[in-house]
Amino acid sequence: MPLVSPLLPLERQADAFISPWGPPIGETSIDIVQSFGELELEYAAIRKSCALIDQPQRGTIEVVGGERLEFLNRMLTQELKGMPAMTARRSFWLNRKGRIDADVLVINLGDRLILDLDVHALQRTLQGLNAYIIADDVSLADTTEATARLALHGPASAAILDEVTQSPGTSPSIGTLANGQVSTILVAGSSVIVARNDFAGVPGFELFIPTAAVTAVFQRFLAIATATDLPEADPRHAIGHRVRLRPAGWAALNIARIEAGSPVYNIDFDENALPAESGVLHDRVSFTKGCYLGQEIVARMHARGHPKELLVALKPKLPASAQLRDQESQLPFQPVGA
Repeated sequence: MPLVSPLLPLERQADAFISPWGPPIGETSIDIVQSFGELELEYAAIRKSCALIDQPQRGTIEVVGGERLEFLNRMLTQELKGMPAMTARRSFWLNRKGRIDADVLVINLGDRLILDLDVHALQRTLQGLNAYIIADDVSLADTTEATARLALHGPASAAILDEVTQSPGTSPSIGTLANGQVSTILVAGSSVIVARNDFAGVPGFELFIPTAAVTAVFQRFLAIATATDLPEADPRHAIGHRVRLRPAGWAALNIARIEAGSPVYNIDFDENALPAESGVLHDRVSFTKGCYLGQEIVARMHARGHPKELLVALKPKLPASAQLRDQESQLPFQPVGA
């Protein structure tokens, strides 16, 4: 069963605009925050400081066993052989027809793997992978209910994480964490897995937190959201400089990730799409690894040189007259203050 966010009562109390993420799963609606009522400031926090985002729409699968990497390498489109511990890689899980059943972030923690994916794709992925386990030393478990998901996006994200960390985590430290690297830290007395994922064009961090601890972790972040070390006489004491972290919703993150060219499964492409149509083929698919489910279709499409359709970004060029009007109005295209 999917996770209903433990933070939902706090979010409703804050008068957040909440809506379902896709259709219900069974009788459960996946409710997410779209905005806390200040979309422009939430977007500005992503660009200028740090935004804290609840993500109950994400599902998690834990993979254990001595042959876990070898097994997944035969199943997924990405090369996982020799994948170092404390790193993350993007991959697709395909069906027999080469269509994308799930867009997966594979996280190697050394002693186990975590698969991060859209919660609507979780059950078919879990069932599909389990069907191919015959004599392999591999076990998969749905850990969505036990794992709450938060994310930090913004140039101040690493500094915020360092500040809330109670003790050093695994190597590398948060301050030196590169995109695709993973660490663990201690926040509010609980161990938190941190995966660097620059999804919105700024430093981004995916947090995997025990569900029982997520409220305390969330409140720990809020406790340092506003700078308190600036004297009132200092002009930087104004709200735009005091706010270091702001809770934000999907609407602001959606704007930022579109600008960054980061497609989202079940929005920009879905289970009917082929990898070559997704716009992220070379980020998810290895053309030098061994066989995997759906490989023949992927290879055939790649040999043809181009798919029938392709997800791309369009950046319109404004005519000179429109640019002049914008300069005269002195209105920015996007908010620039937090």
